[in-house]
Amino acid sequence: MSPHRPEPIVAIATAPGRGAVGIVRASGADLSSLMQAMCGRTLRPREATYLPFLDAQGQAIDQGLALFFPAPHSFTGEDVLELQAHGGSVVLQMLLARCLQAGQSIGLRLAKPGEFTQRAFLNDKMDLAQAEAVADLIDASTETAARSAVRSLSGDFSAAVHGVRDALIDMRMLIEATLDFPEEEIDILRRADAQGRLAQLRDAIAAIGRNARQGVLLREGIKVVIAGQPNAGKSSLLNALAGAELAIVSPIAGTTRDKIQQTIQIEGVPLHVIDTAGLRESGDEVEQMGVARAWGEIDGADVVLFLHDLTRLPAPGTRPAPDSDAAAYLTADARIGADLATRLSSQVPVIDVWNKIDLADGPRPADTERSVCLSARTGDGLAHLRQCLLQLAGWNTVPEGVYMARERHVQALQRVDHHVAQAADQVAEASPALDLVAEELRLAQNALGEITGAFGADDLLGVIFSRFCIGK
Repeated sequence: MSPHRPEPIVAIATAPGRGAVGIVRASGADLSSLMQAMCGRTLRPREATYLPFLDAQGQAIDQGLALFFPAPHSFTGEDVLELQAHGGSVVLQMLLARCLQAGQSIGLRLAKPGEFTQRAFLNDKMDLAQAEAVADLIDASTETAARSAVRSLSGDFSAAVHGVRDALIDMRMLIEATLDFPEEEIDILRRADAQGRLAQLRDAIAAIGRNARQGVLLREGIKVVIAGQPNAGKSSLLNALAGAELAIVSPIAGTTRDKIQQTIQIEGVPLHVIDTAGLRESGDEVEQMGVARAWGEIDGADVVLFLHDLTRLPAPGTRPAPDSDAAAYLTADARIGADLATRLSSQVPVIDVWNKIDLADGPRPADTERSVCLSARTGDGLAHLRQCLLQLAGWNTVPEGVYMARERHVQALQRVDHHVAQAADQVAEASPALDLVAEELRLAQNALGEITGAFGADDLLGVIFSRFCIGK
């Protein structure tokens, strides 16, 4: 990829708000004039210099540290100038405005979101998977997610992808060479163990895919919606999982009128837990709106916790009177269960959570992967629920071996595996069509290249980098 030489850019590279230090960053092919205007001198490369930052009249806007990183030894691969000032928003805006004024002669403009990292990618300072890891590191909501993003940024994910790419290239070379000797193609393929090599290739793709899916979990987390009748203990369960009094707990039915959301972590996996209004028919217009919103959250859930109140169920082996509270509760629970089965995809698991074991008498349902007995008040049974959530989410990899990944990476790997499988099936034929094998391997390599950016449309790059913050 040839060096990228567009007009120079500048932006505030630190988050909005007050802070001890704020950074204004510029990047371009030649920033010597900007450096002279802002600092009044030429800076030594990669050496922090304490000096005043100058306005158009030569007066100090602020004093701070200036650093200059000449190309190509910089984050973007271009000249980079960083001005580290005091972190007040007014001071940083003054510095930014002065940079734009001083840089008019070289075409300096305000950077777009993600443009610094995009230039690093375009100038071969990192591949696309590493560039995406920059944003993932910033957005990481757990320590495990942050460490996994660092592994991707360091190139672990890319190295695994490149290993598969090199094996694909070797196979393509073998097939292309065999096409020149059609009378010996079967013997050549057997001697080279083409079938065995393709099988090993699929194993390597599967291993990367498993780690990538775990990485998607770390990045996206899972949406867990707590649902059930009023007073089943939904708000208490949210508070218990979060370890904080987030939701109001009251014996008055219908206390929760709107959703309450909290992100927690279990073994480093983010869980976006949502407490919803109790599901019941009501003449209260506000409560009806809460119930409607609850169903909206349930429809978009990754996992639903269907909460049951053990104290309101009839004693085991007894049949409640038709007009009793227990009968009404069972009927309402059955209706909610039927609605969940109708509305949710079979891919969305529902865990039956039997709450208030500390208050209920008699036997209780057995604990399974889809059935958990607990007390939201005492915490008994919460550990089992947490493990069930991790298992249903698919978390089964040691965190130290996981790198951050995205759904597009998983989809690309699935396409790679499909094309390699097609090639393997063809090689297994008595008279394989090697031109088809070559084409499948080419398509597999193209799909693999989408992960690191070796192959990819400009519109894909635009979407990826537009989601970065300004200054990165």
